[in-house]
Order: sequence, then C-alpha cells, then structure tokens
Amino acid sequence: MASEWSSRPLLASLALLASLSAAKSVAIPFVDFFATFQLLLVVVVVETPSLWSIARRENLLATFSMAQWKQEVLWTSAPLVEIAPAAEQLFHIVLDIGRNPELQKGHSKPGQFVQMKKEEHKPGFFAIASPPSTAAKGFLEFLVKDVEGTTSAVLCDLAKGDKVDLSQVMGKGFDIDQLYPPEKFQTVLFFATGSGISPIRSLIEAGIDANRRSDVRLYYGARSLERMAYRDKFKEWEASGVSIIPVLSQPDGSWMGESGYVQAAFSKNISIPDSSQVVTFLCGHKGMVKDVTDLLSAEGVPQEKIILNF
Repeated sequence: MASEWSSRPLLASLALLASLSAAKSVAIPFVDFFATFQLLLVVVVVETPSLWSIARRENLLATFSMAQWKQEVLWTSAPLVEIAPAAEQLFHIVLDIGRNPELQKGHSKPGQFVQMKKEEHKPGFFAIASPPSTAAKGFLEFLVKDVEGTTSAVLCDLAKGDKVDLSQVMGKGFDIDQLYPPEKFQTVLFFATGSGISPIRSLIEAGIDANRRSDVRLYYGARSLERMAYRDKFKEWEASGVSIIPVLSQPDGSWMGESGYVQAAFSKNISIPDSSQVVTFLCGHKGMVKDVTDLLSAEGVPQEKIILNF
C-alpha cells in the first residue's frame, strides 16, 4: 500500500530546493530560503491529495507563515514619495509612514526589514536602508534592485504617489549592544556587497560613535562604480569616522582602488591588533560572508562579534 504521504512530490520539491540553492551565486538570505521553502510546501500540498484531507492549502500556508516569523503579517499601505536611480539596476525608494505610528515605532534597530508587495504580486522582503531616526520622522527608505520578473521590478516601475502594501517592521536587526562601550571595542569592521549595503547604511547613519574608536572600516563590493549605491554619502560617512574601501570586481582601466572581491581585499590588510576589541557586521554575497567569517575566526574574533542582520 502506498504511503499516505506520497514521496514523489516531496522528493521533487526537495530536488527543486536543492537546485535553486546550488544555482544561486549570491547568498540566500533567510527570507529567500523561507520563500523557497514555502514554494516547496505549495508543491507538496498541491500534488499530494491526502494532504488536502488534513488541512486546506490556505490554512496550512497561513500557519506556516505565522510560524516562520512567529507573528502574523499585518498589511497596510503607504504612498511612495520618492523614487530615483541609486546606481545601475538599483533604485532609492522612500515611503511615507507618517500616518502609521506603529510602523514609526517598529523600526527601532538597524538591520530590520519589511515585506512589500503591489496588488496581487507576491510579497518581497526588503531591508530598511534608513536609520530609525528617519522612521521617527515618518519615512522609510529602501534600496531596491530591479530584477526582471520579481516584486522588486514591480516596485522599481512605480511612480511618486503610488501606494505600496507593506507589513509591520520585522526582525530583530543587528545586535548593536555588542558595539559598546566604544572604549572596549576600538575596531569596527563592516562588510557589504551589492544591495547588502542597505542595512549597513542604516547602522552607520544610526551612529556608532566611530570618532571614539581607533579603527572603523567599511569594505564595500560591487561590480563597478556604476553599480555602487550611496557614493554620494561617502564623504558624510567618512566625516563621521568611517574609512571606506570600495572594491570593484570588474573595474574599468582607470580604477586605481581595490579590485576583485571584498574578502581578498580584506585578507591583504587584516590589521587586527587585538581580536578581543573587534566587532564586525556583514551583509551580502554568501561567499563573501563565509570567507570573511573564516578570516575573522582565524584571527580569533569571537563568533558573537561577527554579526549578521538575521
């Protein structure tokens, strides 16, 4: 007798998940992983009739969604008040949340995120790029990559005044308590690639007392200068005490800075005199995150001081 939980759709779905993970050249953030797992769950429910007798598809997925975040997703809408190119394939998007005090209060730490969607399109997950002080003023800012066929592309095609559906602010954000007191943690290192600069920007602009530390560095990787967002903010960040090391993987002939990958640039000048005084924050390409984590661990940096935003 065949098992009531048929293995055919489950194995096919697991194969799909494995192939998607293997095919991705960038880090699969936790939100992408769960989205892929949710797709797997849909396939299992749709293809396995016996599951339909256990629970309706809608209820099963709703239960999974709540378990995934340990909270119900509460949707509201907000008008788009600004949209502009931030770099090649990247857009700066600003939403007005001034009439939603829960959203304003919800953004309390750099590294948090929201879900966003437009009408019937599938929700996407977006790190908040602005510091919490901007939310207190009634706005949330995002750096959105225009990828064809995704919710991101839908958002990048919107115009000022259009409404966007968004969730409450989600996630714990960066564990910024690890940064203090500044006198004890003199070295702070940031590592970001591509749109992974979003939560790092939020953290830098939230204020980390960089001027009270001896060594604060940002290693920021992109394919080219044209793909590097927030270059207009570099002077501001440097004035606050952050040294910026741009790293281009495909620079043109005029580029005189670091070339290749962030992890390689860091490995050439790790310069950590005392690993007990180091705090690091990473966001971006999974290969970068793994390699930099290995380098930091080899230098004796404690695992709790190698901080991700999830």
